[in-house]
Amino acid sequence: MKVAVVMGSKSDWPVMKAACDTLAQFNIEYDVKVLSAHRTPDALQSWVKNLRDKGFAAVIAAAGGAAHLAGVVAAFTTLPVIGVPIKGAAFEGLDSLLSMVQMPPGIPVATVAVNGAKNAALLAIEIIAVFDTNVKSQLDTFRKEQADNVLSVTLD
Repeated sequence: MKVAVVMGSKSDWPVMKAACDTLAQFNIEYDVKVLSAHRTPDALQSWVKNLRDKGFAAVIAAAGGAAHLAGVVAAFTTLPVIGVPIKGAAFEGLDSLLSMVQMPPGIPVATVAVNGAKNAALLAIEIIAVFDTNVKSQLDTFRKEQADNVLSVTLD
């Protein structure tokens, strides 16, 4: 299973690279696109509508400002959509966060923290782990290593 990653602007890449790096860490295939809900709506719709048939399990959609990208993606697919609000200059990402979490009933978008690309990838990995025992095993190991790292901390 694969994960689609889409962002509204190339300027979102420094944040979204963490999602792609995390997916790669778990050997999850992904496809990355820059598509805009406002500037390239036809191309976005065409790309999203074919994702399920191409074996994708989830979509991670990142945008700043009005942050309509995740909601528009969710309108075109029944795949799980995970929104990553991108921190902007005007409102520190609060505008993006509120745009994503306030989706109308019936068109959900799971939303992570502002600039939370790594958690978006981990949520997509958790979705895949429901069906893929290899990914589940990797996720269990990842969680154990995180716990071990915390438990090994000593304070002087």
